[in-house]
Amino acid sequence: MKKDFVSIADQTPEEIQSILDLSIRLKKEWKSGGNPPLLQKKVMGMIFQKPSLRTRVSFDMAMRHLGGDALYLSPNEIGLGQRESVADVARVLAGYVDVIMARVFAHEHILELARWADVPVVNGLSDYDHPCQAMADAMTIQEEFGNLKGLNITFVGDGNNVATSLLQIVAKLGGNFTIATPAGYEIKPAAIQQAQSFAKVSGSQLNFIQDPHAAVKGAKVIYTDTWTSMGQEAETQERLKVFPPYQVNSQLVAEADADAIVMHCLPAHRGQELTDEVADGSHSRIFPQAHNRLHAQKGILVRVFGKG
Repeated sequence: MKKDFVSIADQTPEEIQSILDLSIRLKKEWKSGGNPPLLQKKVMGMIFQKPSLRTRVSFDMAMRHLGGDALYLSPNEIGLGQRESVADVARVLAGYVDVIMARVFAHEHILELARWADVPVVNGLSDYDHPCQAMADAMTIQEEFGNLKGLNITFVGDGNNVATSLLQIVAKLGGNFTIATPAGYEIKPAAIQQAQSFAKVSGSQLNFIQDPHAAVKGAKVIYTDTWTSMGQEAETQERLKVFPPYQVNSQLVAEADADAIVMHCLPAHRGQELTDEVADGSHSRIFPQAHNRLHAQKGILVRVFGKG
C-alpha cells in the first residue's frame, strides 16, 4: 500500500516523531559529509499552482541529496483541473515519476491526486494546510528544546493553513498550543474539533483567544505568518486595518518566556506581522527554520518510499 503525506492529521504521533528523528539524523549526516543515495533512480514530479522559493528549492535539493531527481511543472504546463482533470493528471504523471509533490490552492486537488495516483503524493501546500512546513517547524522546536511535550507554543495572527498544521502537530505531540486571532480570522472549526480529539490523547492544552498579549505569556515559541495569504489579495487593505495589533515586535516578545524563540514560515512582510528588530534579533529562528524545510522533506520522502 502506497504511503502519501497529505496531512499531519493522517499521521500517528509515533509516525510524526519517527520522521522528525530521521530528519534530524539526515541533517547531521549531510553536515558530516553527505547523505547515502537512499532515493537513487527515483524522480519526483513537482506540480506548482503557486510561486515558491522554499518549497521548490528544498524539495529539489532534498531529492538531489538523496541521489534522486526532481522535475518542476509550472502552472501553465498542466492547468490542474482546467486544461485537464486532476484524475487524469494524477494517472498520467504516476506513469512517469515515482512520487508527486503538489503545491495548490484547493485542498480537494491534493486529495484527488492522492486518490488517483498509484505513486505517493506529498502535500507541498494547500489553502487548508501545510504539513511539510509543520514538520520543519516541529524539527526546529525539537532541536531547540529537545521535544514538544508540555511546551507552550503560541501563534499570533491569521488562522491560516500554516496555523492549522502547526495546531495539528502540536496537539499530536503533546505541546500546548495557543492562538490569538482577530474575530473572524480563526482556524476553521472542523480543524479545531479534530485537534481537540488529538489533544485528549496527548494531554495537549489548546487555547483559542483574541488577545496577543495574553497569548504569549509563558510562551517558549512565538509563531507568526503573513496577514494575507496567496489567493486573498483582494482582502489586503481590509486585513491591513485589522491585524496591526497582532504584530510580533520587541514589546510582544518581551512578554513571553525569556528564552522564547520566534518563528515565521516566510516570506515575511517586514514591518507588518514581524519587525526587522525581531526578525534579525537573538530570539529569531526564522532562517534555521527555513533551512530545516530541506531536511524535514528528506525525512518525509525517505519515509514515503519506506527506505528509513
